[in-house]
Amino acid sequence: MRRYGKHTDEDDIRARPNRRGNRPRTHIRPKHEDAAEGMVLTVDRGRLTCLVDGRTVTAMKARELGRKAAVVGDRVALVGDLSGTKDTLARIVRIQERDSVLRRTADDDDPFERVVVANADQLAIVTALADPEPRPRLIDRCLVAAYDGGLEPLLVLTKSDLASPEKLLESYGALDIPYVVTHREELRSGDAADRVRAQLDGRVTAFVGHSGVGKTTLVNALVPEDRRRVTGHVNAVTGRGRHTTTSALALPLADGTGWVVDTPGVRSFGLAHIDPSRVIHAFPDLEPGTEGCPRACSHDEPDCALDAWVAEGHADPARLYSLRRLLATRERTEGD
Repeated sequence: MRRYGKHTDEDDIRARPNRRGNRPRTHIRPKHEDAAEGMVLTVDRGRLTCLVDGRTVTAMKARELGRKAAVVGDRVALVGDLSGTKDTLARIVRIQERDSVLRRTADDDDPFERVVVANADQLAIVTALADPEPRPRLIDRCLVAAYDGGLEPLLVLTKSDLASPEKLLESYGALDIPYVVTHREELRSGDAADRVRAQLDGRVTAFVGHSGVGKTTLVNALVPEDRRRVTGHVNAVTGRGRHTTTSALALPLADGTGWVVDTPGVRSFGLAHIDPSRVIHAFPDLEPGTEGCPRACSHDEPDCALDAWVAEGHADPARLYSLRRLLATRERTEGD
């Protein structure tokens, strides 16, 4: 406890503020009606790089947003210094409502949900046909996350010079997923990038895939003026690649008609946050058949009405098999 002598200095005395003479506190937050609109391009240790009127602006989240976090792809409102010059900082004061959200958890027992990207239209699932071997269960999990989050899936199969894509494509044929097959010579010549770019026109596309499949190499070919570090290699023992992308980054296509979001390589794609009842919405040919299902039907039990719906010829049996395979993917490990 601090004690004062006989000759105290005024600067040493801590006087309680006079409520009448100070501005009263309020819970009313400023509206920031003059805030500029922007898009989050990347997030790095609390600093967010945003695109505002064609300029890249460094910003931080305003305290008034509380725990609400902005992620790559978010449409935000900013105030402060929006010049984009060095050592300037703006504030994000609003995060607009999201049209879609790609989420994942570390594993199926992890309660912590991670938002990978917001407002993407499409999810490009990149997998190699060899070196490393394809992991169908990981593809299935990405598909479930895409359907749940409101994104349209796109399969991008790389390294077709090492293995044929026919078997893998056959297993997803009933889902009618668009796909692009590439090989390494096409990447060097630019032909592969042109064919993939045709699927990205006018869209925001998030690229996901486990390490070593060539995802970032493909992104570099799509956006050559903004090269990403691609020094990773596939481990000969584990078959896993070294991570070459450490944070999600949104990059504009050269013609300005779309965006590519490069994400870090994943080794697992947890679905703890997924409500299985929402996956059926991605199967419009099967959804009407669920009207006769019992309450809380898992769509993979003896009383499921979908069996009779398909038997009556309303949908292809392969579609029902695909639905049930996706619904069961949470019960399996990605390496199965």
